[in-house]
Amino acid sequence: MWVVVFRSGLLLSLCLIAVGCSSNDYPPLGKVSGKVTLDGAPMAGVIINFQPEKGRAATSETDAEGRYELMYRYGVKGGNVGKNKVSFAWPTGFEGGKAIPAKYAGKTELEREIKSGQNTFDFELTSK
Repeated sequence: MWVVVFRSGLLLSLCLIAVGCSSNDYPPLGKVSGKVTLDGAPMAGVIINFQPEKGRAATSETDAEGRYELMYRYGVKGGNVGKNKVSFAWPTGFEGGKAIPAKYAGKTELEREIKSGQNTFDFELTSK
């Protein structure tokens, strides 16, 4: 009895995973990478957000050297092709980083246009 229940549950789980993983209704995406600095120093651990005019934002967190690679969602690299507002924020609870000037935060002035294929956007932010 338990074997039948286990096998049925396993089969149902595999079917749900296959259905959930097979949908590819993503908009056109372009791969995006680059480096973020503030006053010439790498910004390690900052969140970078690309928000298109319509649709889901793509994000990344910079590494120790300030480098990032944009993710549309977990396991899917890239961002929406077209014009995107670009903003920066520290992760919730992060302490010790330099303040991010308002012109790069929520009410950002930065825009970049993502194209199909590979895009490289380096951001040399200044605190003044």
